[in-house]
Amino acid sequence: MTIPKSFAVLALYATLLSACAEEPSDPIPASQAPDATAPVEAAGKTADATPDDLAEAAQEDAAPGLVYRDAYTREARPPGYREPDVIYVPTPQPVVEAMLELAGVGPDDVLYDLGSGDGRIPITAARRFGIRAVGIDIEPVRIREANANARAAGVTDRVSFRQEDLFESDFSEATVVTLYLLPSLNRKLRPRLLAELEPGTRIVSHAFDMGDDWPPEQTRRIDSSVIHLWTVPER
Repeated sequence: MTIPKSFAVLALYATLLSACAEEPSDPIPASQAPDATAPVEAAGKTADATPDDLAEAAQEDAAPGLVYRDAYTREARPPGYREPDVIYVPTPQPVVEAMLELAGVGPDDVLYDLGSGDGRIPITAARRFGIRAVGIDIEPVRIREANANARAAGVTDRVSFRQEDLFESDFSEATVVTLYLLPSLNRKLRPRLLAELEPGTRIVSHAFDMGDDWPPEQTRRIDSSVIHLWTVPER
């Protein structure tokens, strides 16, 4: 039995506020892999709410300025600034590794992470496989954080981050795409993925699918997380 969305949101906020008090905002050292646990999952374990409950509740009820981990997001916004479509919840590092393995990333791939947050997926891909990787995020604070993490990891020659709207950004050169978006955003993005990516491009999503009419080819569970794989078909 799941709890009401309002309680799920409170659980999510409590987890994030705790993270603000405990987690440093320093760049990730090159000698250490990120080990942050996704607050959605932590809240789900505490409150017995499903990922869908938490994601939908947060999307509907989240107050700007309360859902981010660090103080930098409280800075003044420029005119025309658009709030991100999703709250910032980092993918746990074991799930990052599993996503790259499920995609079968190889030395000739180009990876795009849509909604790249602190940059851990592109950075891990570059460090582990030596590939070129691009992160796209609309939030300027996340871009600065990701660039700092890339410098600390020594991969700035292979990794870049772009402050762009992922629904308008050009990601057509990608051979691997990674996502951690809400189900509605996955479905909104799906026509572009199918139309603009080359056949054979692999898409891996953390937690959420693409709808019943495009079922994943593979689904794997890593502890309490789920990841899905699709391959862009021939046109």
